[in-house]
Amino acid sequence: MQDSGQLSGKTIAILATHGFEQAELEVPLDRLKAAGATVDVISLEAGEIKGWDKKDWGRPVKVDKTLTQVSAKDYDAIVLPGGQINPDLLRVEDKALSFIKDMFNQKKIVAAVCHAPWLLIETGIIKGRKATSYKSIKTDVINAGGKWEDSQVVVDNGVITSRNPGDLEAFSAKIVEEVREGKHSSRSAA
Repeated sequence: MQDSGQLSGKTIAILATHGFEQAELEVPLDRLKAAGATVDVISLEAGEIKGWDKKDWGRPVKVDKTLTQVSAKDYDAIVLPGGQINPDLLRVEDKALSFIKDMFNQKKIVAAVCHAPWLLIETGIIKGRKATSYKSIKTDVINAGGKWEDSQVVVDNGVITSRNPGDLEAFSAKIVEEVREGKHSSRSAA
């Protein structure tokens, strides 16, 4: 169990929409809150977004803020859950891509799991970086200039990636560590 005060005073965004992989939003949300962070679920519209739980629709999650209500300057990190549907819907939304890119350019932690590296591809963040992803998008990552590796968690200067729900404990722990230590501050913008 993580020390509940590790991320006291830190604010983290989880950006998602309908079709997020249930565990890939809920596990980091729970772990980051347990570490003392304030965590906002951010989406395209107010209300609730519905998860995807392995093979069918999952539980709804309350949206705390919409993209029109947030700014990268208000957050220390952004978490991008996967699932096939969620990142595919977000990667065509200019506001979502701008928010992710702003977080990166402001040297904030950017964490993506499973299919969410599609968003790192779309924003150009993946180019030249070590990363992992769900195995079905390995070629996408490589074609976008990423240096793909089959590891539970890959960190490249504040950009954190993981492969699948089986990696969520390590993924969440690495987010806590990176936000706490602020290792990302030396990163140059893309």
